[in-house]
Amino acid sequence: MNIICKSESEYRAWVKEVEAARFLGFQKRWIADRSRNKIAEKSRQIGFSWSDAFDTVTETAMTTWPYDCWVTSRDQIQAQLYGTDCQYWAGALQIAAGAWGEVVVNEEKKISAQRMPLANERNIWSLSSNVDAQAGKRGTRKLDEFALNPRNRALFSIAQPGTTWGGRLVIFSTHRGTANYHNELIQEIRHKGNPKNFSLHRVTLEDALREGLLIKLKQRWRSIDPGDDRLKLTEDEYLQQVRNECADEETFKQEYMCEPDDDGSAFISYELIDSCKYRGEEKWQTDLAETKNPLFIGVDIGRKHDLTVIWVIEKVGGVNLTRRVIELKKTRFAVQESILYPLLDLPNLSRCCIDDTGIGAQFAERAKERPSSAGKVEAVTFTPRVKSDLAHPTKASFEDRSVRIPDEKEIIADLRGIRKETTSSNNVRFTGERSESGHCDRFWALALALHAGKTPTSNYWGHLIS
Repeated sequence: MNIICKSESEYRAWVKEVEAARFLGFQKRWIADRSRNKIAEKSRQIGFSWSDAFDTVTETAMTTWPYDCWVTSRDQIQAQLYGTDCQYWAGALQIAAGAWGEVVVNEEKKISAQRMPLANERNIWSLSSNVDAQAGKRGTRKLDEFALNPRNRALFSIAQPGTTWGGRLVIFSTHRGTANYHNELIQEIRHKGNPKNFSLHRVTLEDALREGLLIKLKQRWRSIDPGDDRLKLTEDEYLQQVRNECADEETFKQEYMCEPDDDGSAFISYELIDSCKYRGEEKWQTDLAETKNPLFIGVDIGRKHDLTVIWVIEKVGGVNLTRRVIELKKTRFAVQESILYPLLDLPNLSRCCIDDTGIGAQFAERAKERPSSAGKVEAVTFTPRVKSDLAHPTKASFEDRSVRIPDEKEIIADLRGIRKETTSSNNVRFTGERSESGHCDRFWALALALHAGKTPTSNYWGHLIS
């Protein structure tokens, strides 16, 4: 029971008082919704998980509440952040709670979870994205960033039966394309009669700003830096700034405006990308000089308008592990060479493919002529046919899970920005959406690196270019 309240009625009144003082309208509506099944499509960074953690703590801590709460997040780091929010609310409400600690929930599969025990002998559990962690549990289920879980349909299928004997099913997430179960559920609610009887919430960044989010943000910014230039922004100006800072328009609409991108228009789907990302806690940058495995490099050349991207992969047991992604914007060629050449001299570098189209011709030629680079560097001229021969194997690497990439929004935006189009003369071409951060340069650098790992000699390109 709450330390400062002697009865449950006093506790409920105290919770309402805190709720009224601390939360914005959309957060209050979410907390007040006691539906057995509820789901939200939401913008990023609007305090949604923070308010849901308040709901989790206040509900699970009630003396008469009979259920544990099981929260699944997109990865281990997100799970820890949610747990930190729960710990904060337990302290702010003066609820008797133990410290977070790790507990093994499945010995056979070595699955653990973070647990916060409460005075009423109930627990709040914070799980990672492992679907198997949900099996066999009973009580309230909360699926945080549900769309971003690469097995969201399986996660729903295991979590939903856990509420059979009581508790609630609560789902909230930003969108991640249309080809996932989060979007299917929302479309089912809107257009197919809502057979699962979900209560649906939708909160864009614009919605949150209209309800006072910018005031909350400015309070935080001012406490950190009274001279923060964002303190002068209006709501419309802040919305436009967020838009400008996104990798592209697709990212802004999806991440902040609850408009999922159509996976059918992209060459590589979010599902494939998500299945090949490093997890948040994984260390993917290693000491390249110490590796015993072969290294391969792809270089997409830019100067004034596009980026130069140097992508380094290490091949381990047939899997192409990204080890470096070096992005150079408006960088003189001499500086670019000073960064690339030490990589070419690494003892385990097997091959480097460099885009020599247009401005890249002299850059690639100079790299090939270096005595220490002899036999390692291949110049690749981008033609429609060559692009096709690069793009399709790159997609295949995602399909067979033989590539690993960092979970970074600019990289994902470039992978999503590639489009396969058919011209009026029935020729296939690959195009990339241009944005402030480039022209899908990261995609082509990765494609060149993957190709470097497959091409034994430079003769391969001769028949394609001639």
